[in-house]
Amino acid sequence: MRTLLLLLFFFILFKSSHAQTSGLSGRVLDSATHIAIANVTVKLDNGHTDITNDDGKFYFKSISGQNLTITAIGYRKEVIRLSAYSNGQAINLVPQQTQLQDVVITSNNLNPYKAISETDIKLRGVSNSQEVLRIVPGLFIGQHQGGGKAEQIFLRGFDNDHGTDINMSVDGMPINMVSQAHGQGYADSHFIIPETIERTTYKKGMYDAEKGDLAVTGWVDFKTADAIPGNLVKIDAGQFDTYRALAMVNLLGNAREKNQSWYAASEYRFSNSYFDNPQHFNRFNFFTKYHGTLGAHNILSVSASSMYSKWKASGQIPESAVDQGIIGFYGALDPNEGGVTSRTNINAQLITTLDNNDILKNQLYYSRYKFDLHTNFTFYLVDTINGDEIRQREARNLFGYNGSYVAERYLGNIRLTSEWGVNARLDATRGSELSHTINNFTLLDAIKLGDITETGAGAYFSETFHFSPRFTINAGLRFDQFYYRYHNLLPGDSTLNGAGVYHAANHAFSPKLNFYYQANDKAQLYLFMGKGFHSNDARVVVAEKGWQTLPAAYGADVGTVIKPSKNLLLNAAVWYSYLQKEYVYAGDGGTVDFSGRTRRLGFDLSARYQPVAPIYFDMDLNYAHGRAIDDPAGQNYIPLAPVWSSTGGVTYIFRDGFNGSLRYRWLGNRPANEEHSLTAAGYFVNDLVLNYTKKRYEVGLTINNLFNVKWKETQFETLTRLKGEQPVNNIAFTAGTRFFAIGHVAYNF
Repeated sequence: MRTLLLLLFFFILFKSSHAQTSGLSGRVLDSATHIAIANVTVKLDNGHTDITNDDGKFYFKSISGQNLTITAIGYRKEVIRLSAYSNGQAINLVPQQTQLQDVVITSNNLNPYKAISETDIKLRGVSNSQEVLRIVPGLFIGQHQGGGKAEQIFLRGFDNDHGTDINMSVDGMPINMVSQAHGQGYADSHFIIPETIERTTYKKGMYDAEKGDLAVTGWVDFKTADAIPGNLVKIDAGQFDTYRALAMVNLLGNAREKNQSWYAASEYRFSNSYFDNPQHFNRFNFFTKYHGTLGAHNILSVSASSMYSKWKASGQIPESAVDQGIIGFYGALDPNEGGVTSRTNINAQLITTLDNNDILKNQLYYSRYKFDLHTNFTFYLVDTINGDEIRQREARNLFGYNGSYVAERYLGNIRLTSEWGVNARLDATRGSELSHTINNFTLLDAIKLGDITETGAGAYFSETFHFSPRFTINAGLRFDQFYYRYHNLLPGDSTLNGAGVYHAANHAFSPKLNFYYQANDKAQLYLFMGKGFHSNDARVVVAEKGWQTLPAAYGADVGTVIKPSKNLLLNAAVWYSYLQKEYVYAGDGGTVDFSGRTRRLGFDLSARYQPVAPIYFDMDLNYAHGRAIDDPAGQNYIPLAPVWSSTGGVTYIFRDGFNGSLRYRWLGNRPANEEHSLTAAGYFVNDLVLNYTKKRYEVGLTINNLFNVKWKETQFETLTRLKGEQPVNNIAFTAGTRFFAIGHVAYNF
């Protein structure tokens, strides 16, 4: 790591002295907030394009043609005559209703999902915490604790549990918790207030050098707004004693005219939910963010947030109990299930633009996290007298740093974009516990108890060669190093040799290679190839002494982004992934399970169509075929891995103020175990949103499960036993929401 840092230092010195400073440059700002806009497409008449950086800046080595065209989704297109342009000037873009016709296809864009993600979030919006994740095409979620627990995540034929193989972050700060009491990579995003999200950036697969741990099926980064256009108060009320209050307030008034903004947002939510057992769900969120310039070259963003949540849950119930009439479809067998969780964050980022337009980023973050979960999956299977209730809890301090340096230079007519970066995080967890309990807090048996310290450090280099307006290559290499320390406090822990301190370490190299080709101004083709890794819980790593606990993941995508007409956008890809054998820590049992090699092949198809300005159609269709390689045919299914899935809908925004959407999500039947002797039943659910929006106020109605279908949101093969009965191996499930209407009133000032 010391060698890598020295190389980075000398590379920065080299770039600072050799980067180009002449040519055509400028900066793009939002005319309403006066904040720099990143990812704007800037194009010259000869076809050469550039994408604005985080400081809103663009650069061309040479000037050609008569016009400069600036386009961004959600803004009015600007065409500026070069004869009237002052080099380096600020260009203000005026916000307008989002239009698909503003999407520009260019090989300069290294994220094929960029156009879809930016269009979706501006037109569809994000109305609740679950929609935060559903904005990603092909990503399905399942909730089996009624909203207090992190969702189960499915993507590209993977059951990612609560975040095992998907990297998630907000403003560059990780959401995932490594070596968490309930599961590796546990990603509870409920501390994000949906209305604060400005955009969602995501990519599928393991093809980006800047993403390391957990980025196997892909990554998702939520970006909160740097400034809000005005103050907002919003009240929600609905069925099942559901209430929510939200407030967002500018704290600097008109100071944003001086390129700075500071706002605060807070929400409180209560619901008894649709289950027979009242949930008594409470959640409080607070978020504040400052964004401003420090001199001519620095942009500072500082945010802080806090979340507290407490709930009771119906949990997972066996189908056999429902079939026998012991409980109803929305019933519960153990009313003590539930939990308490909290998270407090501080996040600071400084972006520095050097005189040669190179970009230096430095980010520091800290999280204080607590988790206390009570569940009962098997009821009276093991303890026929007291039941099988378990308690999982931990308290954690998370410290982290992200740093990167981005520079552009020219080799003849070839533009090279170089990025060097380092990441480091330290997770210090105390009292990570798995216990057998009764009535939540009475200890019957300690299964796991210890303190975990996990340190992860990574360094990467990415080089992008823009050979021409048509052809681009990106090559990257990443190195990750992990150190683990587990202080086992239980002498009887069967996976270790008694109480004491255990150490282990491991590392991984991850090369990436991506090709982009623009066939014409309507189509981009791409080929992605890369290697990642599946990480494991610290308790697995120390038990195995680090051996093979970072199994490699290999993947490839062949895809295209096509815009056959100004109002139609298509994205299609065929993909492949291969995962080596892995060790998995089962947080619910405190055991180490072994899983062999897996292979998956599939395709993704996304379509967006806007026939007229007020109407927007979207559709995503996904297929994945996955099998365990080392198991015999018929016994090699991957449990719960999605096969067919689709989401879509129509969104409308009329000038008279009426707007809303009608949406669907469909998940096909899936194998629930390796033999496919049990099936996790699919579902088709519709949601409806109706709003009447004016400048100062909005009145709306949201209906989840419009047609009141009975569906199972999460399902597992589980061996269960009810009190006084024999064990039954069947599907245990959590019921999905029934018809659920929520109204809201919002006031802007």
